[in-house]
Amino acid sequence: MLFTTAGIGAVLALTAFAAPGRLSNGGYIAAGTEATRTDALLQQRFAAGIPDLVLYARAPQPVDTPQMTRAGQEFTDRIVHEPDVRDAISFWAVGDRKLLSEDGRAALVTVDLRGNEDAAARRAADLVPRLTGEQGPFTVTATGPAWVMAQVTEMSREELIRAELVGAPLAFLVLLFAFGSLTAALLPAVVGALSVAGTFALLQVLAAYLPLSAFAFNITTALGFGLAVDYGLLVVSRYREELAAGAAPPEAVGTTMRTVGRTVLFSAGTVVVCLATLLLFPLGFLRSLALAGISVVVLAAVATRVVLPAMLLVIGDRIDRLDPFASLRRRGRADRSVSWARLARLATGRPVLAGGCAALFLLALAVPFTHARFGVTDERVLPATAESHATATRIGREFPLPWTRTLTVLLPDTDAVDQRQALDAYARRVSALPTAGEVATGLGTYRDGHRTTGRSMEALIYVGNGSTWLSLTADGPPSADEQLVRELRALPSPGRHYVSGRPARVLDTKNAVLEALPTAASVVVGAVLLLLFLFTGSVLIPVKAVILGALSLSATFGAMVYVFQDGHLRALVGDFTVTGELETSMPILVFGAAFALSVDYELFLIFRIQEEYRNTADHRTAIVNGLARTGRMITVAAVIFAVALLPLISSGITLLKLIGCGLALAVLVDATVVRGVLVPAFMQLTGHANWWAPRPVAALHRRLGLDRWHHDASRGTHTRLPAARDSGAVPTSVPDK
Repeated sequence: MLFTTAGIGAVLALTAFAAPGRLSNGGYIAAGTEATRTDALLQQRFAAGIPDLVLYARAPQPVDTPQMTRAGQEFTDRIVHEPDVRDAISFWAVGDRKLLSEDGRAALVTVDLRGNEDAAARRAADLVPRLTGEQGPFTVTATGPAWVMAQVTEMSREELIRAELVGAPLAFLVLLFAFGSLTAALLPAVVGALSVAGTFALLQVLAAYLPLSAFAFNITTALGFGLAVDYGLLVVSRYREELAAGAAPPEAVGTTMRTVGRTVLFSAGTVVVCLATLLLFPLGFLRSLALAGISVVVLAAVATRVVLPAMLLVIGDRIDRLDPFASLRRRGRADRSVSWARLARLATGRPVLAGGCAALFLLALAVPFTHARFGVTDERVLPATAESHATATRIGREFPLPWTRTLTVLLPDTDAVDQRQALDAYARRVSALPTAGEVATGLGTYRDGHRTTGRSMEALIYVGNGSTWLSLTADGPPSADEQLVRELRALPSPGRHYVSGRPARVLDTKNAVLEALPTAASVVVGAVLLLLFLFTGSVLIPVKAVILGALSLSATFGAMVYVFQDGHLRALVGDFTVTGELETSMPILVFGAAFALSVDYELFLIFRIQEEYRNTADHRTAIVNGLARTGRMITVAAVIFAVALLPLISSGITLLKLIGCGLALAVLVDATVVRGVLVPAFMQLTGHANWWAPRPVAALHRRLGLDRWHHDASRGTHTRLPAARDSGAVPTSVPDK
C-alpha cells in the first residue's frame, strides 16, 4: 500500500508542476446581465464599448504637431494590424481632445481585442510587451482590464511558488512542535501534500475544458494543505491517545477510524456543501474556486481515510520517536490540556458572564460591517508600482476623460437621422440628470439640458444602420454613479434602451449576487442543519452551530471592512491600495470557506463532548473533558491553517491578501473565542436539552442506523443518558442496556 501511495504521489507531483492549461483571468463580472449584453451589442454594431487595453503614449514635445501626428498615426496603424486586435482608436486617428492630456504631451490609444475577457487577457500578455517601452518618439505604458488581469495572473504564479516554499514548511514546523515527534508530524503533512498535488493534477485536466481562475492554485494550496493537515492531525491525535490507553496498533487504528474517521467524512461533506453553494453565483471567479475547493476537500478526505491508516499500521508504536524540541517542552498528558480544561471550567462555571462577554466582543468586531460597500476588481488590486495600476493613476491625473466612469446608452431601434428630433429631446433629458456630465451623440454634444456643439466627423461613430448610442461621463461623486445608472434605465427614451459601462457592470454584478444570496444561504443553512443532526441526533446543537458560526463570521466581515475598506492596520497586514470598498465576491468566498471550517471545528468538539457524555452521564464533566481533549488539537489546527495562509496574507495582490487575512482571522477567532468560551457556555446553559430531539425525529435518527455509529464511538461502553424532562420527547442515541 505504501509503495503504491508513493508512486501515485510521485506521479501527482510531476503533474502538479506542469504548466497550467487554460487559466481564467477574469470572472469578477456577472454574466448575462444588461450591461454585458449591451457591451456585446455595442461591439457587434459599432465596434465600441469598454476597451480591453489603454495605451499611454508620452513624448518630449506636444503630440499634436504634424511630425508627432504622423508618428502617432503610424503607431496606431501598427496596432490595428497586430494579430487578434479588432480595432484601435487614438487621438491621432479621430482627433478627440478627450484622448489628449492636459499638457498636450501625451495621448491615449484604446484597443479592443478579439474574444472574451479570458482570451483578451491572454492576448494582452503577448501583445503589450511588444507595444510598450520606447516606440519611436513615444514612451508607452499600458493599462486596461485585459492587461490588469494578465499582470494579476503572472503575479499569482509567483505568489504560488512562494506559498510552496514558505507556507508548507512553516505549517510543518508548527505540526512538529505540537506533536513533539518528527514521525507524527510527517503523517498529516503527507496527507496535505498528497491532497494538494492531487488537486493540482485534477485542475490541470479541468483547465483544458473550462476556464479556471488564476487564483485557483493559490487558494488550493492554502485551503487544501490546511484542511488536509487538520484531518490528519485529528486522526493522528486520536491514534496516539489509543496507544497511550494500551491498545495495540491494529486495534488503535480500527478504533480511530471508527470514531474520528466518521467525523472526517461528515466534515468533508459539510465543507463540500458550503463550497458547492458558490456555484449558485453567476461569477466565473467563484465557480472556478468552488471546483478547486471541492476537489481538494474530497481528496483530503480520501487520503485521510485510505492512505493515513496504512501509514499508521506500518509505523505502529514508533509514532512518538524523534522529538527535536524535547528540551523546550513541558511534559504533561498528551491526550489532555490543562489550560483548556481550566478555560472550560471558567466558561461553564459562569456561563452567562463568559458567554455574554464573548458575544459582545464578536459583536463589537462586527460593527464596521454595517457600513460595508462593494465593488468589482480593477487595477487597484495590484501594487501601486505595477504598470497597469501606475498607468491608470497617471491617466486619471492627466486626462479629462474618466474612462472608468463612462456610461454608454444603446438605442437599438432609434435611427439618428429619421428620428432626429426624438433623439435630440432624449439627449437633452439625459444631460439634464443631476450627476450627468457631457453627453456625446450622433447629433453633437450636450450638457445641462442644452446642445453645446453640433454634428462633426467625430460624431459618426455614434451612428449605425437603424440604431445609435450615446456616451456620457458621470460628473458627480463616484458614490453617485450607480444611482445615475438607475436613473438612465428609468428615463423614457424614443425606443428600447440599454445602459452599460463600468458603473453599470458593477451595479448589475452586485444585484446578481444579491439575487442568488438567499438561495445560497438557505442551501448552506439547511444542509448544515441536516448534516449536524445526522451526526449528533440533536435538534439544538445544529441550530447553535449555525447561530454561533454566523456571529463569528460577522466579526470577521467587520474586521475586513475595518482593514481593507477603511484602510486601518496596513502596517500590520502589509501595504495595499485603499479603494473604499470590498470586492463583491470576497465576502461570499470567505463565508463559504470560513463557515465550513467553523462547522469543521464544531464537529471535532461536539463529537468528543458527546462521547464523554455517553461514558460519564455528567453534563459539565463531559464539556470540560471534551474541550480538554480537543481544545489543543483545534487550536493547533487553526494555527496551522493560518500559517498556511501566510503567503496569501503577505501577497502583493489585494484580493489574495484579503482572502488570507479573512480566513486566518475567522479560524483563529472560531478556534479560541467560539470553541473555547461560547460553545461550553451555551451548552452549560442548555444542559441535557443539547441531546434532545422530538420522538419522531429521534426515531428517524435510529431508523437511519446512525445510533450504531455512536455506540461504536463509545468503544462498547453503554451508559443510559438522563431522560429528557419534556413530555413527548426522548433523548437521542440512547445506548443499549
